[in-house]
Amino acid sequence: MNILALIPARMGSSRFPGKPMARILGKPMIGHVYERVARSPVLAMTAVATCDKEIFDYIESIGGKAVMTADTYERASDRCAEALLTMEKEYNTRYDIVVMVQGDEPMTHPDMIAEAVQPMLDDPAIQVVNLLGQIKDTAEFEDRNCIKVVCDLNMNAMYFSREPIPTRCKVDTVPMGKQVCIIPFRRDYLLEYTRLAPTPLEIAESVDMMRILEHGMKVRMTPTRYNSQAVDTPDDLKRVEQLMSGMNA
Repeated sequence: MNILALIPARMGSSRFPGKPMARILGKPMIGHVYERVARSPVLAMTAVATCDKEIFDYIESIGGKAVMTADTYERASDRCAEALLTMEKEYNTRYDIVVMVQGDEPMTHPDMIAEAVQPMLDDPAIQVVNLLGQIKDTAEFEDRNCIKVVCDLNMNAMYFSREPIPTRCKVDTVPMGKQVCIIPFRRDYLLEYTRLAPTPLEIAESVDMMRILEHGMKVRMTPTRYNSQAVDTPDDLKRVEQLMSGMNA
């Protein structure tokens, strides 16, 4: 399989402007993500997809690959679709799988890429996979920046929400899962995704995967054995810096 990782990143985050270039342990967050993802042995190529020259120039300065995209996208998946076509044209190749890794996941372990891709290698019918993490405490369960997910008995996502799901009264007996934004798409399926009309719940929850569910298709969830913490706010940045100061990639 010819597998490409794309890391969408933009400076214009409403909750944390300039987030990709915010420093963690002296390095811009996007640098941590790029370097960790690029260490995955299953990947043929890793690139950052951005509409901001500051991010583009930084990635190029550390010897990485960056792709400029339009600045009109609301969803990271749409940005990655443009970057995919640009990369294929530039390198005269065709990728089989595109792994989207959000630029605010600095605790990404290289092995998480293989975890996410494995279900697609095992089952050709699976078109998109999303890593599934476990919510550890009530504070994270209540945090609107944590995307909760509930699954059916076959580990397909039923719903993603910023609200606490499932019901609070059963959290002692039902596992609480969260979206970890490492998401492989089959190449043609990613391009199909961009042709689907945005959907009401996608817009309400601001979650890319809801577009797939609302159009009646499936998202396979697969657990990760690694702990991760996305950075959505300056407080998250401080928390992640503390966590990363004592860990090895």
